[in-house]
Amino acid sequence: MSDAALWTALADPHRRAIVGLLLERPRPVGEIVEACGLSQPSTSKHLRVLRDAGLVRVRQDAQRRVYALDPAPIAALDAWLAPYRELWNRSLDRLGRRLDEASDDTHDTDADDADRTDAVKEPTPKD
Repeated sequence: MSDAALWTALADPHRRAIVGLLLERPRPVGEIVEACGLSQPSTSKHLRVLRDAGLVRVRQDAQRRVYALDPAPIAALDAWLAPYRELWNRSLDRLGRRLDEASDDTHDTDADDADRTDAVKEPTPKD
């Protein structure tokens, strides 16, 4: 399995949908065909690409071919993405702190405005 084959396999939305289905449990081809709404030949082609990329395994069960997700390539992909996930987490943490600071500043300004409004109230006319 090459990295290019893995990325190519996951680039297609139909194949990602199949991976999502197989994440739940192993499935026979007919069930994948029905769930994806694709023709049997089209589904078989997508399954072949996923199998060639190492993302799925197939076993024969009597007359049925049952496909299951192989977790190893997904774990490799997760390991490759880990530094980028950390980068995003740090960036989102900084953004969260800035938003909290801005929110605190807004609340302080609102309180100051309310104090000024109370101090500048016009006297009510007396009858």
